[in-house]
Amino acid sequence: MAGDDAARPAPQQTETTDAPARTTGGTIAGLVVLVGLAALVRLLDQTLPAATEGTAIGGLVSVIEYPVYAIIVGLLGNLVLTRLGVRDQLSGAFRTEFLIKTGLVLLGASINLATIVSAAGPAIVQAVVLISIVFGFTWWLGGRLGLDDKLCAVLASAVSICGVSAAIAAAGAVQAKKEQLAYTASLVILFALPSIFLLPLIASGLGLEQAVAGAWIGGNIDTTAAVTAAGAIAGEQALQLAAIVKSTQNALLGVVAVALTAYFAIVVERREAAPARSWGRDLWVRFPKFVLGFLAASIIATVFLASGGSRGAISAVNDLRTLFLILAFVSIGLEFRLAPVREAGWRPVGVFAAATGVNLVVGLGLAALLFTGFQPAAQG
Repeated sequence: MAGDDAARPAPQQTETTDAPARTTGGTIAGLVVLVGLAALVRLLDQTLPAATEGTAIGGLVSVIEYPVYAIIVGLLGNLVLTRLGVRDQLSGAFRTEFLIKTGLVLLGASINLATIVSAAGPAIVQAVVLISIVFGFTWWLGGRLGLDDKLCAVLASAVSICGVSAAIAAAGAVQAKKEQLAYTASLVILFALPSIFLLPLIASGLGLEQAVAGAWIGGNIDTTAAVTAAGAIAGEQALQLAAIVKSTQNALLGVVAVALTAYFAIVVERREAAPARSWGRDLWVRFPKFVLGFLAASIIATVFLASGGSRGAISAVNDLRTLFLILAFVSIGLEFRLAPVREAGWRPVGVFAAATGVNLVVGLGLAALLFTGFQPAAQG
């Protein structure tokens, strides 16, 4: 694939350009702005559904999740700060990667591994087959259209696994540019929003069973929040299956991250005549450590609940996770730059759209094959 050599120096250049504008005072001021915008997102999320109930847009607002508000508020904040000429000075506080990784570790606490066991067989088969096909197609098409390896890895991971979470893991594994991650995150949100409403509508029109509809939704929509919203629209059983399938895909995130790390350390960089070094050390250095935290949190939560622990404690962790993710999504909007999108052109959008289409078709076939007649195990 083309473009890696030209892209390699860019992160260093960006850091060199931005660093002089950042000061401790600017970072503190940026943190105040970030927290203020996050509070606004929380306010919108909690008040808009009630305020618009019974109006023409009430139905739409009632199913919109906080990532939508956070991205929009972040983008508007980005526009204002850019117009004021202070965005770069405040940008030290916009720690998207740290905030998302922290939120993902906390997300692990909400995934009880014992629940996944009830649908482990078909969910794992669907996840492995779907991820393999969609990832492979995205990588192939991106290569045909001349996208660089790192952008292909981030796009393929996002569309085939779990959206922004997978994009973060892939970006860390292959050392992608921040702009590539922000661009991919924007595409994830752009494609996820209509899916919240379209997939339940299509599932109803096709007369899909609740379990099949849930498995299809869980395997196709790229963000956990959007999966939850769409599953809730489709029905209670659909929501349960959507959560299990999405959790299974999330659990495979670490496997894909390791594979990408190994491929880029052993194949891509050697192909580009990188200096000789220990690829084993590269695996560990590049492996996204938050994945281990995510898995550890899942195991701890499973043991905690199995031993009679209160679900209130898990709810408290979930509230904290939501706070970090709101901050993260606002930061994505604040960090977003239009220039890389213009530079990337139509090709990444075309690749993402085509891969989404493949995901929808293959995912529907797998869901119908594996989950027709399926009944979830009763929760304890």
